[in-house]
Amino acid sequence: MSQAGAQPPTLHLALLQPEIPGNTGNIGRLVVGIGARLHLVHPLGFQTDDKAVRRGGIDHWRHVDVQEHASSEAFWAWASGRRVHLFSSHAHRPFTAARFEPEDVLVFGPESVGLDPALVQRHGGLSIPMSGAVRSLNLSNAVAVAAYEALRQVRPALFEVTP
Repeated sequence: MSQAGAQPPTLHLALLQPEIPGNTGNIGRLVVGIGARLHLVHPLGFQTDDKAVRRGGIDHWRHVDVQEHASSEAFWAWASGRRVHLFSSHAHRPFTAARFEPEDVLVFGPESVGLDPALVQRHGGLSIPMSGAVRSLNLSNAVAVAAYEALRQVRPALFEVTP
């Protein structure tokens, strides 16, 4: 469903092996709203065909700029040479310390286990600080928090206060 010939996406939001269709649907709506491209890395815990999307009540899916990758290897081959930011509860650097640029890739792991800690250690990672007694946020909430900070940095005019 990638929209060839359209302007480049503001950001790339990548979900490695997402498991919950509702989270991916919410992230799809976010992608449409911020002009990003969604990358879904197989295997997925759900179907993305028209019938499954309709059954899930995701009426905005036809507007989502989405690219599916057959495997993690295929995704990482695509991401090679790009600026990539991994988000993980295992990371120690807050996401607000990152400097985002247009077309950066923000990567999130599966809902049940997150990104492999070895991957985060190898490539570095960003965390969303929390002061409460939970270990992580819901995936769609975490993606929204991270995406809006990145958007604030790459399109600051959207966040200017006008009289």
